[in-house]
Amino acid sequence: MNITSLISRRTVVVASTLVAATVGVLPAAAFAAPEAPGITAVAQDEASPSAVLASTPWKTTDALDQNGNRVPLDNPAVSNFVGWAYFKADGTFTMYNLNDTPKMHGDWTVAPDGSSRWIAAKNDAGAVLFTRVVPIIQLDKHAFTYRVTPNAADPSVYYDIVHTPTNHAEPGTDDRGPGANGTQGNQGEGGYHHNNGNQH
Repeated sequence: MNITSLISRRTVVVASTLVAATVGVLPAAAFAAPEAPGITAVAQDEASPSAVLASTPWKTTDALDQNGNRVPLDNPAVSNFVGWAYFKADGTFTMYNLNDTPKMHGDWTVAPDGSSRWIAAKNDAGAVLFTRVVPIIQLDKHAFTYRVTPNAADPSVYYDIVHTPTNHAEPGTDDRGPGANGTQGNQGEGGYHHNNGNQH
């Protein structure tokens, strides 16, 4: 081994040791990218269940009973849960029937672990009409599925209401979802019930 390679190896070892010591001493924030103005830490957590639900408009595309059998969306057991849903990052929501008529609006939250969704439907004056908590079966970029139990005394009978992302603009706005270029979502195939119920 010659003297030049020995010096080079010592330099690399000393430099590596200094970098490791610096990383151990400085807080992690010193290495983080600066936050963009106006963006909160919650908004940056794109993987949170709330962020996933607010990331796209949703369309009811399927319903399954407790045996996994498909239930037509115009079946009275599930028809009140059919429509377009828009969950905004500010904690408000609007829902419409599939014919774009208003269904309900109000406030929403999702449990931090993604296990349930809560809504409070409100009238135009802001008074709460009803609240509902439903267990979430699936919530990811592909589907939002929650469970409804018609009779709380008999949880063995239930329906899973399946929603998929859509690019359907919220009626009365020009907001478009992530499939605005036709790359995602079920664009209205199938016969769907145009329901005027106030459940979702």
